[in-house]
Amino acid sequence: MSGEAAATGQPLLEDSHYLVTALAAQAEIITPSNTQELKDALSAGLSMLILSDIGQLPPEDHDAIAAWVKKGGLLIRFAGPNLAAGADDLLPVKLREGDRNLGSSLSWETPQTIRPFPDQGPLAGIAVDPNATISRQLLADPDATLPEKTWASLADGTPLITSSKLGNGRLVLFHITANADWSNLPLTGTFAAIMQRLADMAPAAGDPAAQGAGAGAVGDFAPQLTLTGTADLISPIRDIKPIAAKDITSAKASPLTPAGLYVRGNETRAVNLHIVPLDLAPLAQDVAFAPLKPADTKAYAPLLFLLATLLFIADGLAALFMGGHLARKATPVLIALALLLPHPKPAFAADEAQAALMTHLAFVKTGDADIDAATEAGLKSLGQVVMDRSSAVLGDPIAVNVESDELVFYPLIYWPVVAEAESLSPKARNNVAQYMKNGGTVFFDLRDQTAQLGDDPSSQALRRILANIDVPPLVPVPEGHALTKSFYLLKDFPGRYEGAPLWVESSDDPAASGFDNVSGIIIGANDYAAAWATDDAGQPLYAMVPGSSRQREMAMRVGINVVMYVLTGNYKTDQVHIPQILERLGNP
Repeated sequence: MSGEAAATGQPLLEDSHYLVTALAAQAEIITPSNTQELKDALSAGLSMLILSDIGQLPPEDHDAIAAWVKKGGLLIRFAGPNLAAGADDLLPVKLREGDRNLGSSLSWETPQTIRPFPDQGPLAGIAVDPNATISRQLLADPDATLPEKTWASLADGTPLITSSKLGNGRLVLFHITANADWSNLPLTGTFAAIMQRLADMAPAAGDPAAQGAGAGAVGDFAPQLTLTGTADLISPIRDIKPIAAKDITSAKASPLTPAGLYVRGNETRAVNLHIVPLDLAPLAQDVAFAPLKPADTKAYAPLLFLLATLLFIADGLAALFMGGHLARKATPVLIALALLLPHPKPAFAADEAQAALMTHLAFVKTGDADIDAATEAGLKSLGQVVMDRSSAVLGDPIAVNVESDELVFYPLIYWPVVAEAESLSPKARNNVAQYMKNGGTVFFDLRDQTAQLGDDPSSQALRRILANIDVPPLVPVPEGHALTKSFYLLKDFPGRYEGAPLWVESSDDPAASGFDNVSGIIIGANDYAAAWATDDAGQPLYAMVPGSSRQREMAMRVGINVVMYVLTGNYKTDQVHIPQILERLGNP
């Protein structure tokens, strides 16, 4: 399970690519997409669960995973921006605390190499690729137990892989990402060898069959599941003998040690069928090959239904003509027939269909009629100004329900935060997380110039909304950011109020955003919608604080920059055309 953005068609940038490549030849791999699928996999005897850059697990997922680990499961976690921004308690070590802007990751100008693995450790015997280097990692909080929890470390002594027990299971943390963003280790054979060693250590946890003969045995490898003549895995019978640990690598299937899975503690090994080449014979040369495809068919039902409808109409017209009532009654009859014909149902709701045909800004209703009216008026006025000053074409803003509506149609969702805001339901939380992960942008407005993401009521309400959603590290909009030049050149971001900063995702990490470096979340506190709102005559609806016509114009420019930013991405940060632009400016 991964916390990265949805697949973008570039597999070499995705962490799942390297994990699947390392384990595909040795294990059956599944990717649960929701809580129910995860629980089904855990209860069916999942051996190893890998979480890649997931910082905060939803409560229902956290509890299910914790119970599974305590039964004997192996949980492996990889670092990344989300884990650096905030982590839960399913970790072998405590990570060094850092604020939400910087996380708790460390990077070097000169990449670090990896120390050879200890001879007495779980990774003993795995050769370390000398070309493997680490450029960034998560730091562990040093304490007396850290050395015994460290499985692998860097040249400077900081941990690379840490582990600890939890019940009968184990937690393992890679302090780097599973892709090549923080290191080139996933590109080496060492990474594949480590993952395969961990897979050998992983038992089945939760499956009743996994608790059968031999489960948890110490010393010899006891049978867990055996292969029948019909290729079914079943619980072993009493007569099957265990295999000594020293013989497991050379064990061959026999009546006393049939093919199947054998376990010793947390280790699982497979004894495969031995097929000698003489058992296989080439196919005869005259065998004919043909593709498997369905027989050619023709559907006559639509034609027959159309013919029946036409005959019915013709019969009705003939009856009217024969009775001499055609001129007087033909029109009502035809209208009635038209109403009786089936009509296709729309694939989407009216708002969704409208949003699919034209670009619309969206907003989340707060339940406060005044705030919702101000928000709708502000976005409507902003959309009109965007169309007046640019080539963008926007429809009227649409109110969305984050729990029940499809959010994919909207490039920007404006979310005014009220102090009474409640926590999101699991479905709404998943919808918002998927929307931001797949390229959408949510603009949270705390509407309070004194709010500084601290302990004020608006900030606490925002924390409730974002609870259990992976939020990357945030920083005030830095100098040179695309938001400062997506349409106008801006130095600050006033709204109805001025002074509060505008927060976006940190862009110092190449893995922070997979969608053209567009931040999935923007947080402000200057009540922007009220600054944009006008009546039908174009007159402002709300006074500015401290108040000036220039402040209102700058607030409108902030809104235009935000809209152009989510529509065009990092276009204005692209330096490819700088020489041509400078040449044109110098030679008008």
